[in-house]
Amino acid sequence: MSDAALPTVAEVRAAAEAVKAALDRHLAAVERRIGDEDPDVYAAFNELAAAAEVYDELLYDRHDEVTPFEIPTPEDGVPYTGPAEPAAFSVLIRRDYAVVEPPRLIAQAERIAAHDRDAEFVQDGGTADALGVLFGEYEPDEIASRFKDFGLEEGDSTLWIAAAEEMAEPGEWLASPFGNIDPQDVLHRFDVSSVFDDEDGEDEDEDEDEDETAEPGLTPA
Repeated sequence: MSDAALPTVAEVRAAAEAVKAALDRHLAAVERRIGDEDPDVYAAFNELAAAAEVYDELLYDRHDEVTPFEIPTPEDGVPYTGPAEPAAFSVLIRRDYAVVEPPRLIAQAERIAAHDRDAEFVQDGGTADALGVLFGEYEPDEIASRFKDFGLEEGDSTLWIAAAEEMAEPGEWLASPFGNIDPQDVLHRFDVSSVFDDEDGEDEDEDEDEDETAEPGLTPA
């Protein structure tokens, strides 16, 4: 970064003052909080985290120094504010697939339709029909474990466990099954993506580089 682009001393000091003010607001919110899921506490926490991040960046840019602490944030960036003891919960699953071998997919669907009168093609017998037949015959978990057999390629997937105050009435959410989930009600989230494999590979490459540059008889830190 050039000198012209460096933050000024005044900007760094202003960021430090913003952190101090955010600390005061956070402490005040904690002292008057009502229950474990007080939204004012979460809001003050997020403001403090944002202020600390700005200060840390300016401090590093101007003085090449960092703060000795880090404010943790949830992995998905959204704090949980649902009930502490949920009486019910919803499981939401998204799995992405690419159709890489349409003939294989259609052939599998035709094989199913040949032995099951209920598994019929309702359109033109293409991949759209084949997917309807496939998911009508097999459970999603079986398709996930055998996706290559059906000419599919696996993409990202995620599973959310969202808390609820009570069980929904039969048919209540069928018109919009995924439209009423508040991210702040998500108790647990499990993500699968090749991007995580890439990150692990980068870490391994860094370790290998350290091993190559280490002096004989020394263990790299």
